[in-house]
Amino acid sequence: MPSVQPDSLYALTFPSDPQLSPDGRRAVFVLTRIEEEDPLAADPAFPKPRYRSRLQLTDGGPARDLTAGRGRDASPRWSPDGRTIAFLSDRDERTKGRMQLYVLAPDGGEARQLTTFKTGVSGAEWSPDGQFLSFQSRGDTEDKREERGEPYATEALSYRSNGRGLLPETPAALYLHRLDSGETRLWHQPEQPISDYAWWPDGRGVLLVSSLSNTDAAQWRSEVFDLPLEGERRQLTSWAAPIGNLAPHPDGVRFAGVGRAPGTLNTQDPHVFLFSESGEGRRLDGGWDRPTSNIVAGDLHVGSFPERPRWRDEQILTLLSTLGGSTAIIELGLDGEVQVQQHDPERLISAFSLQAGQLAWLSESVTEPPELYLNGERITHQGATLPFTPRGAQRVTFQNELGEGEGWVMLPEGDGPFPALLNIHGGPHTAYGHGFMHEFQLFAQQGYAVCYSNPRGSVGYGQAWSDDIQDRWGTVDMQDLLAFFDACLAQMPQLDARRTAVMGGSYGGYMTNWITSQTDRFQAAVTDRSICNLISFGGTSDIGARFWDDELGGNFQRSHDVPHLWQMSPLNYVEQVSTPTLIIHSLDDLRCPIEQGEQWYTALQLHGVPTRFVRFPGEDHELSRSGRPDRRVRRLQEYLDWLKRYL
Repeated sequence: MPSVQPDSLYALTFPSDPQLSPDGRRAVFVLTRIEEEDPLAADPAFPKPRYRSRLQLTDGGPARDLTAGRGRDASPRWSPDGRTIAFLSDRDERTKGRMQLYVLAPDGGEARQLTTFKTGVSGAEWSPDGQFLSFQSRGDTEDKREERGEPYATEALSYRSNGRGLLPETPAALYLHRLDSGETRLWHQPEQPISDYAWWPDGRGVLLVSSLSNTDAAQWRSEVFDLPLEGERRQLTSWAAPIGNLAPHPDGVRFAGVGRAPGTLNTQDPHVFLFSESGEGRRLDGGWDRPTSNIVAGDLHVGSFPERPRWRDEQILTLLSTLGGSTAIIELGLDGEVQVQQHDPERLISAFSLQAGQLAWLSESVTEPPELYLNGERITHQGATLPFTPRGAQRVTFQNELGEGEGWVMLPEGDGPFPALLNIHGGPHTAYGHGFMHEFQLFAQQGYAVCYSNPRGSVGYGQAWSDDIQDRWGTVDMQDLLAFFDACLAQMPQLDARRTAVMGGSYGGYMTNWITSQTDRFQAAVTDRSICNLISFGGTSDIGARFWDDELGGNFQRSHDVPHLWQMSPLNYVEQVSTPTLIIHSLDDLRCPIEQGEQWYTALQLHGVPTRFVRFPGEDHELSRSGRPDRRVRRLQEYLDWLKRYL
């Protein structure tokens, strides 16, 4: 097979959002492909590859298309009796590509459209009795201020969000659609956005997550509310901390949720809490020192990846947990006992669905893209259509004060010597591991050794490992990264220590900037959606109102904190940088705003450092994972061109 090229991305497919039927025998999921925007009017000189998705259905055999078309079909949800599947689609051209709600029989036939809201709908769920479909929408109230050239005025602390842009004055409301009459009614208009909701098992209403004020929302302080079918919502908790992925208990009284305990910091791993009828919460997985959910990176995760905990019965809660660079499906008892149900230490599980004691999940590895499994049987075979033969990775360990850390090296074919790339993940509280990375495959098959690891601050290795960089960015994490890289060079003589590059995105971009300001050992650098000035980040990022308080113990609005933030800013040391640097940034990135890339670029240019600045329009913080396909390809080509120039 030919080596990987950036445009090999176009040949890949992306399964997501597996949903089991109520009897656990069938699964519906979303399959996304990359296709020409309009095949009948394609321009060879200016192709327009775009994501297109459809629903597929399996009963244990080969999956078949349930929907078709040139648009996007997503978010399938089974009715409680298994006779109908609700889903979202942008197929109605009258609503300008906005997602609308449809229903379809799983055995085939025409889909029936239920909504035509001008702003579209999201988050559709069935009531347990099948009488209602609930969903969120802003109805027909369109915000046309930008279109009309009008100013955006706000008095809210939280007024913009990465991937959404400037936030509307009125958040999306919760609606109810009654299936027998076809009536759709406004159910609840919240003052602050609803971040999650789930139906009580008896169908009397829903639990929902929101904040008491905009300031609370900006500070990640959430509460759980009870909303009956008729009547006003009632606050259940006094939590004032992140909570979500609610799982109402079968007894209709208690509920579980995933989040962090009140008073803890962003360095705290997410865990499971069980709430009583009075709203008091206690940690249910107190003896399990690993985070809930999959937090391991993969760059084929296009779409939705459900990981809401599910009750197997009244005693057992099923959920995902990150274990080092892998993910497991675990069972958590009301007594706190944990049983690992499905785990391969060299695989990643990115989503799961549980019904009638049966399971469906998406699983992948370094050499295998995400595949759907139904009750233990592999259903899809996306890997068979790959236009290249994936390379494996070898584990490399390093030591620090807390013990052993791990990373991996993906080697090109042949004997070398190979230029070596030190890749740094974002977060910082995420992880590299056994996810499929098209980007790494590209680099390896272009002749580069790809070195990637989980320094302190990464998740999956216990709370002490996650905590250890609190207020210590650029210190012990840099020590771990360079110790790992030195171990790679020492253990693998085919790596060329004279031709090396450092690269990363988000926090990984911060560390790339930091490392090149502290050492000149690397011959090239690529900093992607990065941070260089911690002070300006605090006032421009959509998470800036709290992020540094949690991570570093201070923030930009307090004069006594500013010297500390500046001391930890790569920009403070820019005069020491000599490494040729490629800067990648998206114009609509509100997590690590473009001004960070602009400051770093201008400072490097003024100091005579060879620098290239590539700015992507119409993209946000997620460019490398789910950005428009042609822009993802251009980004990868920019990486290769820069590495070729300097290595």
